[in-house]
Amino acid sequence: MTVRETFHIELLGLDDGAAAAPVQQRVSMRTSSLDGATERALRLFARARAPQRSEQRPEAVRVIDGAGREVFRWSRFDEPGG
Repeated sequence: MTVRETFHIELLGLDDGAAAAPVQQRVSMRTSSLDGATERALRLFARARAPQRSEQRPEAVRVIDGAGREVFRWSRFDEPGG
């Protein structure tokens, strides 16, 4: 049996100099690898930044492991042409 870990994916709004960027959306998932969580995070980020969305578009996405450590971060500046 494969060991599964819980990862938390957070879409982050503008960083206005506060201690922490405001979380716009949080999704938890269980998977056996960080790669699965990273792939899902990037899909959520791309969908949330689609032009059809009327809400404030997120500036970044991050993945937090079950121990509360940030294990992946991607921002709009990391995108091609960003």
